[in-house]
Amino acid sequence: MKNRFAEYDSFDLSEINREVLKKWQEGDLFHKSLSIRTGAPDFVFYEGPPSANGMPGIHHVIARTIKDIFCRYKTMKGFRVDRKAGWDTHGLPVELGVEKELGITKEDIGRKVSVAEYNAACRKNVMTYTKEWEDLTQQMGYWVDMEHPYITYDNRYIETLWYLLKALYEKGLLYKGYTIQPYSPAAGTGLSSHELNQPGCYRDVKDTTVTAQFRAVKPEQLVNDFQRSVFAGSDAPSDVYFLAWTTTPWTLSSNTALCVGADIDYVAVRSFNPYTGAPNTYILAEARLAAYFNPKAADMPLSAYKPGDKLIPYEVIGRCKGRDLVGLSYKQLIPWFNPGDGAFRLISDSYVTTEDGTGIVHIAPTFGADDARVGKAFGIPPLQLVDKAGNLRPAVDLKGRFYRLEDLDETYVKERVNTALYKEYAGRYVKNDYDPALTNPNDKDPLDVDLCVMLKQQGLAFKIEKYVHNYPHCWRTDKPILYYPLDSWFIRTTACRDRMIELNNTINWKPQSTGTGRFGKWLENLQDWNLSRSRYWGTPLPIWRTDDNAEEKCIGSVSELYAEIERSVEAGFMKSNPYKDNGFVPEIYTAENYDRIDLHRPYVDDIVLVSPTGRPMKRETDLIDVWFDSGAMPYAQIHYPFENKEAFDARNVYPADFIAEGVDQTRGWFFTLHALGTMLFDSVAFKNVVSNGLVLDKNGNKMSKRLGNAVDPFATIRQYGSDPLRWYMITNASPWDNLKFDPDGVEEMRRKFFGTLYNTYSFFALYANVDGFTYSEPDVPMAERPEIDRWILSLLHSLVKDVDGYLNTYDPTRAGRAIADFINDHLSNWYVRLNRRRFWGGGMTTDKLSAYQTLYTCLETVAKLMAPIAPFYADRLYGDLIAVTGRESAESVHLADFPVCDEAMIDKELEERMQIAQDISSMTLALRRKVNIKVRQPLHTLLVSAVDEHQRAAVEAVQDIILNEVNVKELKFADAGSNILVKKVKPDFKKLGPRYGKVMKALAAAIQAMTQAEIATFERDGSFTFPIDGNACTVLTDDVEIISEDIPGWLVANEGRLTIALDITVTDELRREGLARELVNRLQNLRKSSGLEITDHIRVTLAPAEEMEGVLETYGDYIRRQVLADAITTTERSADMTDLEFDDFQLPVKIEKV
Repeated sequence: MKNRFAEYDSFDLSEINREVLKKWQEGDLFHKSLSIRTGAPDFVFYEGPPSANGMPGIHHVIARTIKDIFCRYKTMKGFRVDRKAGWDTHGLPVELGVEKELGITKEDIGRKVSVAEYNAACRKNVMTYTKEWEDLTQQMGYWVDMEHPYITYDNRYIETLWYLLKALYEKGLLYKGYTIQPYSPAAGTGLSSHELNQPGCYRDVKDTTVTAQFRAVKPEQLVNDFQRSVFAGSDAPSDVYFLAWTTTPWTLSSNTALCVGADIDYVAVRSFNPYTGAPNTYILAEARLAAYFNPKAADMPLSAYKPGDKLIPYEVIGRCKGRDLVGLSYKQLIPWFNPGDGAFRLISDSYVTTEDGTGIVHIAPTFGADDARVGKAFGIPPLQLVDKAGNLRPAVDLKGRFYRLEDLDETYVKERVNTALYKEYAGRYVKNDYDPALTNPNDKDPLDVDLCVMLKQQGLAFKIEKYVHNYPHCWRTDKPILYYPLDSWFIRTTACRDRMIELNNTINWKPQSTGTGRFGKWLENLQDWNLSRSRYWGTPLPIWRTDDNAEEKCIGSVSELYAEIERSVEAGFMKSNPYKDNGFVPEIYTAENYDRIDLHRPYVDDIVLVSPTGRPMKRETDLIDVWFDSGAMPYAQIHYPFENKEAFDARNVYPADFIAEGVDQTRGWFFTLHALGTMLFDSVAFKNVVSNGLVLDKNGNKMSKRLGNAVDPFATIRQYGSDPLRWYMITNASPWDNLKFDPDGVEEMRRKFFGTLYNTYSFFALYANVDGFTYSEPDVPMAERPEIDRWILSLLHSLVKDVDGYLNTYDPTRAGRAIADFINDHLSNWYVRLNRRRFWGGGMTTDKLSAYQTLYTCLETVAKLMAPIAPFYADRLYGDLIAVTGRESAESVHLADFPVCDEAMIDKELEERMQIAQDISSMTLALRRKVNIKVRQPLHTLLVSAVDEHQRAAVEAVQDIILNEVNVKELKFADAGSNILVKKVKPDFKKLGPRYGKVMKALAAAIQAMTQAEIATFERDGSFTFPIDGNACTVLTDDVEIISEDIPGWLVANEGRLTIALDITVTDELRREGLARELVNRLQNLRKSSGLEITDHIRVTLAPAEEMEGVLETYGDYIRRQVLADAITTTERSADMTDLEFDDFQLPVKIEKV
């Protein structure tokens, strides 16, 4: 053990970072934190896997800090906390990065670059920034096992995914369907609904919209009054149109039906086309009439209209219900393709509304889920083209453009395509964002604009306008998605929706609003999970099918696949077993064995299996959603069920006690974890979850390199150290709130909190080393310690209780703030400052020993309490303390036990009394600042208005502390009738108005007329009842503002239940005492700047000054004692004197060491 506490010349938290990190690495402390808990209860933590193909950002620091806090805390609480790092290695982020790196598009894969070469590039690219991630993890102090991470591209990891997929398959929860799904042309793949609901995916866009005119066909028989009023007298009703509005004009060429609401009221209106002036009859919902026809023109005669008039007259000639329109036909709006029989009819469905549009919905079954559903119900054919391979396709290809004529079947084109009309638009991208030839989508008019112009010229556009609406974008390419018919594999999550909701209600969400709101609402509206991805780098779907899809097999393990390949070889479909050829041995689960195979494309695509009836089966070419990879990590990271089955089945490693990630994972990782846990194991996958908010810049803007407001986490740690960064991010706002990150706030945290704690330790170490204190003496009994020691220890144990409670309920912000308040407000600014003299000079008395032991206990306990949040400085502080005292044997604070609250040490009455002393002192010092009277200037009287005897007794018990702290001679109590403390009450109308509306005016007058005695009663009781117009109106102190008025010569302050008045008159006697205190302060500073030791005695020589007259005579002894002066003499000014600056004069002084 050392015999002196470490003292430092400077305080550099960044250097402390490096030194403590080196200690951790050399001592292998992370692994020791696990080994010392062998046999202890497990606290299960799951690490959400990041992708290392991108640099870590400042937002990763807060997420990893949250994880680290609770893992360290639980370790100190006696749990074993295994935490395995992970890498998310599949999916769009990697693939798009590689395509950019190789200068290719998805279409080039398999042509310019082989699938094997492409996937090899992905495997390499995904680990590009591994070192940066590992460096950040170490530098910020996040303890996680990065030496043995789970990696989602590992064959053993994929094998578990296949096992889970087969389990879903056998439960009937995995199926194939042809449905309308979100599709990203820019990424070349379909997306799941949870991907579409990532934060920021829905964005406001301004699109060109059109209300199109669909020409009605006159029924052969007019069956009702509405039809007769609209169609009678016209052999060819070319002037009757159904109006339908769309925000996607490019889908109009795929229109095959119009949909109305059966119970909606519709009208037929005679009027004119706003663009051509042609007279027509229009049919639309009556509720939307005013949106299309100006009510001011309702009474104008039709004959008064002239083309070009802004006010267009109209006349309603018929009314009907939507059901009366069902079955009517219309002419194809854009006759490019022939969809076949049964199209161009009016149908009905309940999803039609009159909130916008015309109340008539344009139906394109190939581009909308509702369109497909309602079209199918009424037998409406979708508009489908036939491509060169003979496949039925929608009018738009997978690149997001109208099919080129050369890509379509020649016979189909000849029989079904009007090439004269279509050729102008063939090959056009439906959105400019998809066109790779455009660097800026705004450089060219969109297809929608050209189509609207075409319709306008044909007299088939009634209204064209720009419209701002919310539209989904791809979460990785930032480009708009399409709703597109896809042949996809789905997980039937809707079958387990109710159970997911039920289990979600048992999870402790922080904040709870995310669990019930964003996540809970998502579950309530859950759709089946689109699992298929039409990509190359990812987990292959382990399903093999015959060409006619009549037979299929789902493979659940490599051993099963191995056996199936053997059967295929016997059947002659494969020449040999590539796994056997490479030396792979089934059920040997070593990395070496599994590295002999590759379950990725293209190798798995080369495997042909044999069906039960002996036919060849090929793998479905789809990959699976990368979110399945990460959602399956509880099982795949341990290679379940092939390994660790006993531990899993015993629930030793499942479910997680705690997880944490950003709010963007609510419908990502959090959802897939929960969905798979529910569907496969009827269990939650996690019990507690902290969902942190976004990290924005100091102005509340999203950070990005493009905007130049991104913060480099490495540079920030180098400048400030990790501890201030972690502490700032955790305590500045609750983790689940968005954080406005300001580097100045990190600096303030470094200076205000860590600087204060460091100064407190430095004070302790300085005097402890002078006195040789090593905590070798027995503890001074509590009964023999002064009240202020018992107070700070009571507060310390209250702090332990509070911090333990906050961390146990996953509220690190309140824990950090409580520790900071204790250090700043209580330990440093109050206890140490009020007790400095107890540490100065003299021998080791019981009182001094009590002070040392008390302060030491506070510092050691705080080191442990803060360790989860600020792991570096906490370890340095803890180590510096126990290195001398040997009170604990732990090698690191992180191997120590968390403090335990001793309830017997807590004295709430004592804490309350001292809080009153602090509050009154704070209020008094604020009054001094108000009139610029320094604390060293004594004042005569402080008046306190006690609201009751309990408060008076509490103030009396601490009045000596108050007087000493605020430098006032006398404390008096004012009674209710005092003419010094005059109060008035101001009602809060916002609070009282809603409760007492009609009598509020009279109540306000009564409140403002309260006497001083009534106000005193009001403050004492906390409420007051007024009889107003026969009503008893009870007002609480929270409903009003109690204001104290200043009296000449006094200043008054009011805060809660405390009211004080300060006599600010400075007499000559008080002025001289103030100057004596100022002189002591100046001489102490001069001693320090002269390099004297704190124990050195001095001689003081002063030049005479008129302002100092009488000061030395009256207060000479006091001054000598304070500055350790053996003598103070006065002589004429000499050249070797130093001028001490006072407010309005200078005093020449010389000090000499004795």
